Formats: sequence, C-alpha cells, structure tokens
Amino acid sequence: MSKSTLSTLTRYCDRLLKPDEFNDWAGASNGLQVENSGKVTRIAAAVDASLATIQLAIAEKADLLLVHHGLFWGKTHPWTGNRYQSIRLLIENNLAVYSSHLPLDAHSRFGNNARLCAALGLEKLKPFFFHKGQFIGLQSKTKIAREKLQKLLAQILGREPILVPGGPMVCRRVGIVTGGAGNELQLAASEGVDTFITGEGSHWTFAAAEELQINVFYGGHYATETFGVKALAAHLSKKFSVPWSFLDHPTGL
Repeated sequence: MSKSTLSTLTRYCDRLLKPDEFNDWAGASNGLQVENSGKVTRIAAAVDASLATIQLAIAEKADLLLVHHGLFWGKTHPWTGNRYQSIRLLIENNLAVYSSHLPLDAHSRFGNNARLCAALGLEKLKPFFFHKGQFIGLQSKTKIAREKLQKLLAQILGREPILVPGGPMVCRRVGIVTGGAGNELQLAASEGVDTFITGEGSHWTFAAAEELQINVFYGGHYATETFGVKALAAHLSKKFSVPWSFLDHPTGL
C-alpha cells in the first residue's frame, strides 16, 4: 500500500489527534468527512471548509482538503443550494475532506495554541482553560510589556489585535485559546492568568475584563487559527512525501 493513500493518512491523523478523546461542540464531526477514490497526491490546508475553499483546493489540484472548521455543524440535510454545490464539486473533483476542531486546537505539537505560543517565544507551557472536560489551551509564565506583546502579536498575526487593557502593563502569566473563547473570560481569570489571548469576543467582555483585572487580546478568529492546519499539513507532507499548500481565505473576523 502506498504511503500516500487516503486511508493511511487519515488513520495516522486519527492516531495523532485522538478525536475520540474530545468532547467537541455539538454537531462538530472530527475526522474524515468526505472520501475520495483512495489516493492523496496533494494536500490543501484551510481554516474553513466552504464553497470558496473547495474551489481554491480544486484550482490547486488537491485531492485532500485539511481543515479546522469542517462541513458539518448541525443537521446534514437537505443537500440543496450551496451545500449541493459543495458536495458536487467534492465528488466530481475527487476531493476528500478531513476536519479537526478541538483536537487540533489542543494538540501539544501541531495545535493552534502550541504554534502561537511558539511564535510568541513562550516556554514552559502548562495546560490551561479546562472546558468541556479537557484542557484546550496553554499558559506560560513570562515577563513582557503589554505594549510589546501587542506589537509582537500584530507582527505574527498580520493584523492589529484588539486590546482590552484590564490588567497589568507588564504581562506575567499569559493564557492562549485561539478562536472564539472571548466569552469565557471568567474561566480564563479563574485559572490565574493576567493576560488572555484569543480570537474574538462579545461587546460585554470589555467591562468584564476591566472588572476581572485581566488584559485581553482579540487577534481575530481566523488569524489565530491558521497555525494548526499549516503545521499539520507540513508534517503530513514531510512524512508521506506529498506536496501541500495553504489556502488563505481570510474572513477578517
């Protein structure tokens, strides 16, 4: 059997990411979501599985689309409109879809949180943000001026993060949960961090951060979650000798 068969890659991803060990959001489906004819000659990685990224993957001549946000988040029918167009394109172009949500957020090596921590130079990482029965984030003790951290995040993310300056001007304990964890500031503060980096949050979290005396950086849901699929695709490319590319389709959110 070729090292680059779909079944070999997906079995490896399942062993690596351990999706069965995670209590994910209702409706999330981690793992292989759509099959192809059985071979993988090129991997395309994207944050979201959507009609637009499917079209981009086809243009790249990929036969495996690796995503963080998959096709399924609720009922899976009816297959009409854009949903029909998506599945038609996938089948006609022999494009498989593999999705990993919380398992990829939390992975200690290839996860969104781990890769963002590495980019920020944070070390001696510890589990953080116990949610849905598991830790999904990471935290680190450090000493960095809040302004410097803001500039560093802007450089890494390619966009200026929104800062809610509710905490100290020198950040000494930073917690990271990429994506949409902003509405859980109470949980982040209860675990002892003075600075919380995530993707997005609601309007009311500004006052909450001030009252909790915690700094909050909103770097953008999309921008904070490009890291995992890139790292995983690069790893699979090296291990299975399959080329890969990243499909950048930013939401601005």
